[in-house]
Amino acid sequence: MSGGSERGTRPPSPDPLPLPVVDDHTHLDIPGSARGAEAEGEPSVTDLLERAAAVNVPRAVQIGCDLPGARQTIELVEAHPQLLGGVALHPNEAPRLAALGQLDEALAEIEALAAHPRVRVVGETGLDFFRTGPDGVAAQEASFRAHIDLAKRLDLTLQIHDRDAHDDVLRVLEEEGAPPRTVFHCFSGDAVMARRCVDAGYVLSFAGTVTFKNAQPLRDALAVTPLDQLQVETDAPYLTPAPHRGRVNASYLVPLTVRAMAQTLAVDVPTLCTQLADTADRLYGSW
Repeated sequence: MSGGSERGTRPPSPDPLPLPVVDDHTHLDIPGSARGAEAEGEPSVTDLLERAAAVNVPRAVQIGCDLPGARQTIELVEAHPQLLGGVALHPNEAPRLAALGQLDEALAEIEALAAHPRVRVVGETGLDFFRTGPDGVAAQEASFRAHIDLAKRLDLTLQIHDRDAHDDVLRVLEEEGAPPRTVFHCFSGDAVMARRCVDAGYVLSFAGTVTFKNAQPLRDALAVTPLDQLQVETDAPYLTPAPHRGRVNASYLVPLTVRAMAQTLAVDVPTLCTQLADTADRLYGSW
């Protein structure tokens, strides 16, 4: 385990990838987990993007999953050509907003922001039964259905948040009819769940969790996923890959996850990089 002083610093850059890939899901609106206020000594967004490009991660999908984050996402994608955007209300936001009588108003603002030409994703949306109890399920599901409808109407890729809700997420997608481009962000299921998603045509995006020692079921899920239904992501500043678990994540650490994925899949790293980049282009279009 890292010592306290080390945990407070950014991990070193890994060796560059041989070919460029996209960070499929990052939160640059939450630097070091403190939204909107970079701590003293924290790198800027420009610094982080340059550091990622230096290891062949030159592009990323910036996700804003509440109203402040969605608004900031528009500012970020306008300022940085390396970024495309995604906007949504996180599942845990839906019950809070519903209790305030503000869910419909918030969804309307998300729809307006999603019309921006550099927004290519509706997400992250879905269901989260880890932090939200039974009283919040109805609001989560209503919000999820509204986001699915929005993605289809605007012809945008849907990014799914699924925590402790596998069966219900798949049920709602089937009932509503999933958009043609649907991505399970930070896939967390086992091999059985992965096969169900693959059969439905969904793309599975793997984060640093796939490198964790206790994550064999996740590696088993990766192993049964075709190369053309894969993405890689950070979910930064969270879910930092081994050997830096517990420290602040960023797009420049994607090579660690890509190399771990290639090992599990028994493919060479250039082959995996090429397929990841091709799938990102299919999902999100031109940067």
